[in-house]
Amino acid sequence: MSVSLAKGQNGPLDVPEVIVSVQLAAAADLSALLVAGNGKVRSDADFVFFNQPTGPGVQLVPNPGGIASLKVSLAGVPADIEQVRAVITLDDTSSNFGRTAAPTARVSDAAGNVLYEYVIDGLSSESIVIALEVYRRQGAWKVRAVGQGYAGGFAALVTDHGVSVDDAPAPAAQAAPPQPAYNQPPQQPAYNQPPQQPAYNQPPQQQPAYNQPPQQQPAYNQPPQQQPSYNAPPVPPAPPVYNQPPAQPAEVSLVKGRPVSLTKGQKVTLRKEGGVALTLIQMGLGWDPIKKSGMFGSRTANVDLDASALLYADGNLVDVCYYGQLTSKDGSVRHMGDNLTGDGDGDDEVMTVDLQRVPAHVNAVIFTVTSYRGHTFEQVQNAFCRLVDSTTNSELARYTMQGGMPFTGMVMAKVYRQNGEWKLQAIGEGIQAKHAGEAAPQLGRFLMA
Repeated sequence: MSVSLAKGQNGPLDVPEVIVSVQLAAAADLSALLVAGNGKVRSDADFVFFNQPTGPGVQLVPNPGGIASLKVSLAGVPADIEQVRAVITLDDTSSNFGRTAAPTARVSDAAGNVLYEYVIDGLSSESIVIALEVYRRQGAWKVRAVGQGYAGGFAALVTDHGVSVDDAPAPAAQAAPPQPAYNQPPQQPAYNQPPQQPAYNQPPQQQPAYNQPPQQQPAYNQPPQQQPSYNAPPVPPAPPVYNQPPAQPAEVSLVKGRPVSLTKGQKVTLRKEGGVALTLIQMGLGWDPIKKSGMFGSRTANVDLDASALLYADGNLVDVCYYGQLTSKDGSVRHMGDNLTGDGDGDDEVMTVDLQRVPAHVNAVIFTVTSYRGHTFEQVQNAFCRLVDSTTNSELARYTMQGGMPFTGMVMAKVYRQNGEWKLQAIGEGIQAKHAGEAAPQLGRFLMA
């Protein structure tokens, strides 16, 4: 009996070989990207598609009159490959998945028994989707439903994974070296003439090229003393755009069935599609300790991270919900328990917030993760926080940290009131703290953001 997966869910693979197939009403191609721990292929040989149907441990199996399938021999996948990503690409690049019924991805064993099935709903304007991935976790193989549409085009997808694309647009021909006096009348021959030409000794105001960019100065090979304009004050340039403060990420809206992937600093109003305010939310936080290899094998650091929620009223800390106090004094925030290792998939710790029960004077709740034993986030990977609507158990937004940092604590996100509405902001800033008490004095700057 097959198991139905939802986006983000995973399941174990206990067979030596799996077949990944796709059911879709439109014409499409199935391909595979074999990626290492850095999210990229090792070489173009790790890209399996119709023009290169065989890769290490992965083979594209033709299906006359239909979409080809992928055969993955798990023992044949090289040890430094961590994920095999199955990608669906529509033949008609001007079309999109929103015009047909949702595609279905299936994972079967070698005998054809369906192990997992994933209906990739929620797609609209995308013509490419990473359907699912077969991946390693602590020496075992698993499958995860991904369902991530890609907007950059097929060439952008594969080049982002490190694949060379032969038919990419050729780079523009390199411009010829600038002619010395391209803004001067043709009759000005001073650049190629000997230094004794009278033009070089004329007053600066007669040198039409002195106001040109420095690389176009007619006498750049001449002794400095013959260049009167070199000591002239430069014309002040217009203020460059890159010196201006970076633009804040645009605020986004929640859409049913389409979780929002937040960037650092981005905000989202806690309001469902249609304008209905959220009332009961979950903040799920997760991470994985990095596995280190040594002379006697590999091991993971015994990292004990703790999630906390700190409640503020006009900049003043009024309550804390953490492993030592699993419920805030007003009962609005609840901690669902402490995970001592970070092992396992999905959320490592979950905190629920009843927005209707948060006291009126509390205007911000900041979520942090701290390392009780003092490990830094350099020893942690895949750290994320995600917002879930508790009434429907559906994920609404997710923020994923990029890379480890030399901090013992991380300010993940905050939920705050603004003009009578609750909002969520992704933060992702490091601090030095082993528990919520050490984190609290450092959070003032995030209340003002």
